[in-house]
Amino acid sequence: MKFELLSRDPATQARRGRITTDHGTIETPIFMPVGTVGSVKGVYHKDLREDIHAQIILGNTYHLYLRPGLDILRRAGGLHAFTSWDRPILTDSGGFQVFSLAQSRKLTEEGCIFQSHIDGSRHIFTPENNVDTQRIIGADIVMALDECCPGDADFRYAEKSLGLTQRWLERCIRHFDETEPLYGYSQTFFPIVQGCVYPDLRLRAVEHALQFNREGYAIGGLAVGEPTEKMYEMLELLHPTLPQDKPRYLMGVGTPVNLLEGIARGVDMFDCVMPTRNGRNAMLFTSEGIIHIKNRKWADDFSPLDPNGTSFVDHTYTKAYLRHLFVAGEILAAQIASQHNLAFYLHLVDQARAHIAAGDFASWKEAMVRKLDVKL
Repeated sequence: MKFELLSRDPATQARRGRITTDHGTIETPIFMPVGTVGSVKGVYHKDLREDIHAQIILGNTYHLYLRPGLDILRRAGGLHAFTSWDRPILTDSGGFQVFSLAQSRKLTEEGCIFQSHIDGSRHIFTPENNVDTQRIIGADIVMALDECCPGDADFRYAEKSLGLTQRWLERCIRHFDETEPLYGYSQTFFPIVQGCVYPDLRLRAVEHALQFNREGYAIGGLAVGEPTEKMYEMLELLHPTLPQDKPRYLMGVGTPVNLLEGIARGVDMFDCVMPTRNGRNAMLFTSEGIIHIKNRKWADDFSPLDPNGTSFVDHTYTKAYLRHLFVAGEILAAQIASQHNLAFYLHLVDQARAHIAAGDFASWKEAMVRKLDVKL
């Protein structure tokens, strides 16, 4: 993997760059649609490529490990071949999903023992077999196995959690460097910087991760219950400590405003289920604010879903029509809303790149933030 830093915004820490992988290039800042089990819910790959302009998607190691399972994925030739997606893929290690299974998992020095949410069967992720799993999945960018510390953890717990994550990271990197990709193209490994909301732990995590000199770095544990202001504070803390010539990936974030504020603080890559999950629940993100499309006020509104969104999917769909589909329980409603939201997110980061290159990102961002938080 190669990263080029193309331009910077003069008034913020925003950066424009380009990541090159064996499956194609990724213009940054970028948002990655989440394809948890090998699909972005309700969206055809053709639409992801041609209408939404997704450059990379995310798959989840925990879910893919359980279903369809490693045997099927390996026999298929990896996730790219299995899903017919020919652009880059990033896999997270499953650490967040295991964190979410707090009642049915146990953390040990060896790894994480957990129960399947599907059938209750017991499994273990170790740093070594987690790397092997991501090798079999075949993602272009793979993540370290970590403990996703709760956002409200006290210092003592957060410090203990970070220590375990760091020891796992050392084992992950050792095993990654001792193994080879399986399908004829290269893979890249990103450490994850943890440390909860404690500055000294975050700085300790960065110092530890930097000694391994990887091609990029992820920032984890900042979408797990802590106040938004704390997330921004941690990003500001980490910006000068992370390498300027390598991409930064903020995991699991977030709203359109979160993306813009993260970009302003030097983040290059984002992912979140929010565009599709909220879309399936009748929430639309638009350039003028947030719409709850099932509200009665949209029943006879024949304007486009986004007044400035002629580039978002099919601009002939109206608010009244989409509301009708939701009220009628039509599956197409969730599809249209999901596609619209994803297209909006990708359009937003595309605009951000353009304004960084033009040198006016700061003023554009402030104007957009004022609009995007409005409830219409």
